[in-house]
Amino acid sequence: MARTLINAPKTAKRGEVIEIRATIGHPMETGYRSDDSGKILPRDIIKKFSCRYNGELVFSAEMFSAVSANPYLAFHTVATESGTLALTWEGDNGFSQTENITLSVVA
Repeated sequence: MARTLINAPKTAKRGEVIEIRATIGHPMETGYRSDDSGKILPRDIIKKFSCRYNGELVFSAEMFSAVSANPYLAFHTVATESGTLALTWEGDNGFSQTENITLSVVA
């Protein structure tokens, strides 16, 4: 399992715009480099990121081989109700990781 770092508020007022920042520790091999013996290293990248707020998709991004190692994303959404934000990273070789955070919305 990869190491993630997520920065998001634990509470927000209804209707408030909140910022969510997330990064995941991943080496991101492009598939274009070779090792010391000249053999091409197989591609291993994060291809897709998504965030669901109580099951509804609020942000998604597709990534390609030019993305850096340990990709960092920041985005905004509106706090509508208390619930769960599910952040999912998907990549090559069947890689998938989901982290859930809880948001409490007050009137």
